[in-house]
Amino acid sequence: MKKLERRAFLCLLLAAALVLGMCFFTARLVKEGDDWASYYSNSHVFKDGKLAVGAVYDRNGLLLLNNDEEGQHFHEDAGIRRANLHVTGDKAYNIVSGANSAFRSEMIGYNFVTGTKGILFGSGRSTTLTVDAHLNLAAYEALAGRKGLVCVYNWKTGEILSMVSSPTYDPESDWETANAQTGAYMNKSLSATMTPGSIFKLVTTAAVLETVPNLDEWSFTCTGKYEINGEYVTCTRSHGTVDLAGALAHSCNCAYGALTLEVGEDTMEKYVKKLGLTSSYDINGITSKKGSFDFDTESINLAWAGIGQYEDQVNPISMLVYVGAIAGGGTAAEPVLLEGEEGKQVTLLDSETAATLQEMMRNTVVTEYGDSRFPGLEVSAKTGTAEVGSGSKNGWFTGYCGDYAFIVCVENGGAGINSAAPVANKVLQELM
Repeated sequence: MKKLERRAFLCLLLAAALVLGMCFFTARLVKEGDDWASYYSNSHVFKDGKLAVGAVYDRNGLLLLNNDEEGQHFHEDAGIRRANLHVTGDKAYNIVSGANSAFRSEMIGYNFVTGTKGILFGSGRSTTLTVDAHLNLAAYEALAGRKGLVCVYNWKTGEILSMVSSPTYDPESDWETANAQTGAYMNKSLSATMTPGSIFKLVTTAAVLETVPNLDEWSFTCTGKYEINGEYVTCTRSHGTVDLAGALAHSCNCAYGALTLEVGEDTMEKYVKKLGLTSSYDINGITSKKGSFDFDTESINLAWAGIGQYEDQVNPISMLVYVGAIAGGGTAAEPVLLEGEEGKQVTLLDSETAATLQEMMRNTVVTEYGDSRFPGLEVSAKTGTAEVGSGSKNGWFTGYCGDYAFIVCVENGGAGINSAAPVANKVLQELM
């Protein structure tokens, strides 16, 4: 009898272990099933290690990429292919933020009940992006072969409408000869950090507005250079006496160097964190790169850091979201790339600070750049000219127009007003 009892007990233990094992497996299947289904050894959806199912469309239903057993097939127009390379991906999967890599699970169309659509239906699921392929083409053509980036997004919804990185290449004809050393594999909006130059003054201005007292009475007289312990912050010319709005409009390095010293390194460190510049954004599973800043206690270095030089390294899409928050009264949506999704709202600024920055950015365009540069548009923006060594200067232009925030960088382009601003105008004209 005892022998039967022991056997029954052992059977119960085995049954309990089986139930627990099934529960554990089911939990893992629910959580990780899409990763298992999209593993490269799954011959139902991969052939020779390449995705053989799924298609990528732009927001207007234009087919950008189709995968089948014969390989990857990109849009028939070479310009569209080059302009959209960094959002579709390439044949060799070198662009890890491209849809063919980053949205592999979505393209396969895994479902917990039916498995992959590639098994049942043979073609996988279509993936629609938020980008406009023809807007990307306009941005690519505006860059005119120069290295740089363009990114435009709707700060209310988070939809990225344009995201172009240069250099690029044709994924149908040039993919075997493309070289990583040129930077062609990098989506700079997501994966790069760069010296911002004077667009960073929008960050310093926020810190100044919220921490420096009696700004209505503040002024600074710029003679073209500002001495700090025997060293100098310099401007391209003497700006005379300016208030805060004038300092931003004239992009006065001397005034901003003095303001940064008044704000102090601890406050500057606090504000780059508060404004999201040292954090990453999760863009439908793609992680953007964090910016980095060193607010050195050495006064001259701190002054230059507040101007957007020294060790400042900003990620373009983080800066774009910050500008979107200025446009949105302090709040903006986090970026998204998959159509039908909406970005989570994040609050980066006090509403009064945002309103003041709106006025200052609009004033900068009206009084310094001129509305005639942007016919038919009401643009609020800030230029930047970042010194990046060996006499090279990157041109920046960032701002907003209506519901759209934008950021443009033209590497080695010189002054942002001459290099990046015309690119932004062409893209905004196409968009509007």
